[in-house]
Amino acid sequence: MSTMTPTVKRKRKWVKHLVESRWLLLMFFLPLVYFIVFKYGAMTWLVIAFKKFSAVKGIWGSRWVGTKYFVQFLNDPYFWKLVRNTVVINLLLIIFSFPIPILLSLLINEHRVRQFRKTVQTISYMPYFVSTVAVCGLITTMLSSDGMVTNVLKAITGNTYSYLTDPQAFRVIYIISEIWSTAGWGSIIYLAALTGIDPGLYEAAQIDGASRWKQVLHISLPGIASVISIQLLLTIGRMLDIGYEKILLLYTGATYETADVVSTYLYRRSLLTADYSYGCAISLFQGIMSLLLVSAANQAARKIGETSLW
Repeated sequence: MSTMTPTVKRKRKWVKHLVESRWLLLMFFLPLVYFIVFKYGAMTWLVIAFKKFSAVKGIWGSRWVGTKYFVQFLNDPYFWKLVRNTVVINLLLIIFSFPIPILLSLLINEHRVRQFRKTVQTISYMPYFVSTVAVCGLITTMLSSDGMVTNVLKAITGNTYSYLTDPQAFRVIYIISEIWSTAGWGSIIYLAALTGIDPGLYEAAQIDGASRWKQVLHISLPGIASVISIQLLLTIGRMLDIGYEKILLLYTGATYETADVVSTYLYRRSLLTADYSYGCAISLFQGIMSLLLVSAANQAARKIGETSLW
């Protein structure tokens, strides 16, 4: 008869489990250290947003000013223009860019020739790996006064137009370039979700006489609905945050009216003018608003359906 108590048995089982999972734990250790040091550890620097930071005095020696910089940003004459431009661009991305990877994944999944699917996937992924600098250089070259796109449109319309200096054209250029760069890569997660759908459902639908369109509508789309919802929630959470690299490389003084967003303003104020406290306050404001947006969207998703982030 074993004399070990239940507590000792649990401890031995726990130790055995750790020994068996040692390689998985080792693989998990490095990402954990990365997040602790560069994500959570770096959050201590957020205190700069509440201080008048001085490089000489350091973070903890700088004078405490409370919410001064948050109030300053809310009263900034550029505030509403920055928020408007950021939200408008993100809304346009949701309307025009977000559905493209879904449609692409459905089209690829419906094609029965395996080699053709692989070829299309490879070609559609490739733009994602082109650097932002190269993409912006390509756009600038094609839309310059003697660029290929400009010359083609001139031959069709008979008019020469400077697209790179048109504030309204900037958003169109940005959205099209984002679709070109991210559509193929974004379809990966939907293709993975489609592979998880039971093939028996399609076979049963074919026996019942359902067309390919009805199979997509009633099997494929419902099968990836939860993934679409989660991706949409994450996109809504980034409504006040947008990558500044492409905008920074594409915009000019003439397009500031529609191209200047919170991220580019943050770059100019925090790095170019060395106003680190103000820049940190703007960044923290973005983070708080993103958290509120994704929480509200998640709550709405839970009421509408069963899919949510938490």
